Amino acid sequence: SPIACVVSRLTWQKGMDILALVVDGIVATGARLAILGSGDAGLEGALLAAAARHRGRIGVVVGYDEGLSHIMQGGCDAIVIPSRFEPCGLTQLYGLRYGCVPVVARTGGLADTVIDANEAAVSAGVATGFQFAPNNGGALLHAIRRLVDAHASPTVWESLQRQGMKADVSWDKSAEKYVELYRSLLSKRVA
Repeated sequence: SPIACVVSRLTWQKGMDILALVVDGIVATGARLAILGSGDAGLEGALLAAAARHRGRIGVVVGYDEGLSHIMQGGCDAIVIPSRFEPCGLTQLYGLRYGCVPVVARTGGLADTVIDANEAAVSAGVATGFQFAPNNGGALLHAIRRLVDAHASPTVWESLQRQGMKADVSWDKSAEKYVELYRSLLSKRVA
């Protein structure tokens, strides 16, 4: 069964209260969770309690550890990011690069950088992860079930990982567009 990680501030904005509500359901799908983060004391306590209820299925480390975060993303199958809003987001980009398939709320930069593994995207070989909306426990749990189903198919799973690792998440294209814009503005100024 897949191991999904969470590397996040444990706050409302990051959707950690939603995660805390459905951890029992996530374990029921067969998935396992590895959580690293700190923040709201109530959320820390809820996740630690879930880990105590599901020993061997949920692990929680409260704190910040850059090295451990990269080890988790490099070693886990998926990364869960249920943020309520996320203008850009780097965590899903790290996940893509590592082949750690993102499960993201359909918002902001998360929606912009992860191609949902719907039937058409999977068939076309372009899917890179799973999006869910609305941002609530039911939708998150549904996305986790989709993740578990995809993980059970080695061909589909490998395609998701490979597509994610191939995704161009650099600044190269954006930088090119800025250079073009500045050149066009300069040429108008000179003319």
